Amino acid sequence: MGKSYPAVSEEYQKAVEKARRKLRGLIAEKNCAPIMLRLAWHSAGTYDVSTKTGGPFGTIRFAAELAHGANNGPDIALRLLEPIKEQFPTLPFADFYQLAGVVAVEVTGGPEIPFHPGREDKTQPPEEGRLPDATKGSDHLRDVFGHMGLSDQDIVALSGGHTLGRCHKERSGFEGAWTSNPLIFDNSYFKELLSGEKDDVIQLPSDKALLTDPVFRPLVEKYAADEDAFFADYAEAHLKLSELGFAED
Repeated sequence: MGKSYPAVSEEYQKAVEKARRKLRGLIAEKNCAPIMLRLAWHSAGTYDVSTKTGGPFGTIRFAAELAHGANNGPDIALRLLEPIKEQFPTLPFADFYQLAGVVAVEVTGGPEIPFHPGREDKTQPPEEGRLPDATKGSDHLRDVFGHMGLSDQDIVALSGGHTLGRCHKERSGFEGAWTSNPLIFDNSYFKELLSGEKDDVIQLPSDKALLTDPVFRPLVEKYAADEDAFFADYAEAHLKLSELGFAED
């Protein structure tokens, strides 16, 4: 049996499609796909399967959640999105932020990710410490993503999303991009990872962990060799992440 999604009105669906078009324009104009993807990920990635708390329900708009150590930067995305969000008062922040993440991948040449509307906004931000720490290794990645209910394959595929964007010293303590073109969504993250450290790209401890882990490394090699396989697995993992706690089987 597939997932069960809440029914939304035709009017709501039209608002989603109009918002999607506006988001495409904004992201193309401002070259802000990386920070939009980060906002969507950081909003959804707080979900905990055991307590069914956190997740993609718009709470990242609150100062308490933005103050979490892992959330330096998403406030920029919120400011950029505000003028568009004001045009769509019927859309919850929860749907709007996840739609922005889907559009960010699409606009930069990545896979098309299905988007199912109907999330409801929540008002209680999750506790701090649920997002990945870039200074740690594979055990930490499995622990964090395991709390979300995601698999080893999901971990590696989502890591490939770092093909977009760069690190900023003032936000993460690291500086530099993962690939030579941080505004194109492709499989170059994995190619760069396998080619070793270079001056013009960055590899964080959490990236290098993918090379030393016996389960993660074959997936890195697979995605570096086959972009279609990466896109298929990424789309599946991103969809799962964007729907944590939203659509149940």
